[in-house]
Amino acid sequence: MALLFIRRVSVTTTVSMVTADYVEAGRVHILQDKDIPPYVAIFRIHGPFLFGVTDKIALVTDNIHQLPPVVIVRLRNMTAIDATGMRALEDLADTLRASGRALVFCGAREQPNVMMRAADFHRHVGEQNVCPDVQTALRRAAEIHAGVALRAEAI
Repeated sequence: MALLFIRRVSVTTTVSMVTADYVEAGRVHILQDKDIPPYVAIFRIHGPFLFGVTDKIALVTDNIHQLPPVVIVRLRNMTAIDATGMRALEDLADTLRASGRALVFCGAREQPNVMMRAADFHRHVGEQNVCPDVQTALRRAAEIHAGVALRAEAI
């Protein structure tokens, strides 16, 4: 078990030079200059999302009745995910959907993105609900919110 953990950590650790392109590419992930509308709640996962820590995702649903219609989960700082983590995210998506809320994921790094693709996660939550960055996720949230408003007006 310890060797498996060391292997997972070593795969997720990188050393690289910060370049102007790197800084520019990171701008779409920064929240400081983004307007977060009242119909959106943003959560983030920081660090590896592996067996033994997936219960922490309950923070999102602990007060589900107080959540706005759209929930965004930022994965930019999630360094790794395993099958247990994938299942926890699928359960989160199912729980929020059952409560009438939409869930959007954004910013997955390489290892989590590969795992999500391999598990057909995009098909489970909807291809359009897995976004490359928070800026795109906020646009998707606006689309979802506008669609909800249009359906409410039609009733």
